[in-house]
Amino acid sequence: MQSNVRPASMQRITTPELANAFIEEQVKLVREQVGDKKVLLALSGGVDSSVVAALLIKAIGKQLVCVHVNHGLMRKGESEDVIKVFGNALDANLIYVDATDRYLDLLAGVSEPERKRKIIGEEFIKIFDEESAKLEGISFLAQGTIYPDILESKGVKAHHNVGGLPEEMEMELVEPVKLLYKDEVRVVGEALGLPHHMVYRQPFPGPGLGVRCLGAITRDRLHALREADAILREEFDNNGLSHVWQYFVAVPDFKSVGVRDGKRYEGWPAIIRAVNTVDAMTATIEEIPYAILHKITDRITHEVEGINRVCLDLTPKPIGTIEWE
Repeated sequence: MQSNVRPASMQRITTPELANAFIEEQVKLVREQVGDKKVLLALSGGVDSSVVAALLIKAIGKQLVCVHVNHGLMRKGESEDVIKVFGNALDANLIYVDATDRYLDLLAGVSEPERKRKIIGEEFIKIFDEESAKLEGISFLAQGTIYPDILESKGVKAHHNVGGLPEEMEMELVEPVKLLYKDEVRVVGEALGLPHHMVYRQPFPGPGLGVRCLGAITRDRLHALREADAILREEFDNNGLSHVWQYFVAVPDFKSVGVRDGKRYEGWPAIIRAVNTVDAMTATIEEIPYAILHKITDRITHEVEGINRVCLDLTPKPIGTIEWE
């Protein structure tokens, strides 16, 4: 078992060669730790859990059981991407749970941000517990813990990848990337052959679009948010802006008056937020060229049903936070 302290002599993983050496070492360690037992992993589709899944598939194959819960609050195409990469390309032992209706029914009418977060987190625990109870012979729990998690939380990783697991789920942990920083995890992910877009996936809050569909979530507004966000991402990728740390759309729970086809048209505003940071403690605003903003605005207002206005958030952190709620 590795300690939770990164040795001062440990070389930073910056090249494919170093990543391959790390992978080879971890494959050996995981096989020694796990033997012929099964390992359970909550696979969110985020960078950390995806890299851990790929590494463990390489080490123990079908002994790894991945559970992906689609809470209906993912960005467009993300759950489908998990199935494509892990279920198909890597032939993982993948359990896919579409809990969209279950979550959205629970969230109906709930507008208070912390209450929404609590519902989303607690429901994940229930679903993960239900799925794990159906399985036999699970002896280990894998987690995408990375070194900053240990530094910030003294070794306890609270609902980042796994949503916060029940205390009674007492299984030995498998944490193969726990001594790595995020940039090193990405190098390892590429060495494992994961798609570039998955390895460089942006930070995404645990509650997903639940905290970007502001106020009480409705299915029609959530759909509009997902479509508008997908357009923003597509245009950023097409125009060389994918280096920006985080960029997304938030949609508030009020409508504004507009005009479409010569008639009064009420719709929601889509709020664009694009920020850069080094440490996530402070953030600056990305200066998006107006020509790109005009195209994004035109596409969102013409292609997304229910959106009739596009706004740009120019607030740095501090005074604003990254998310709106």
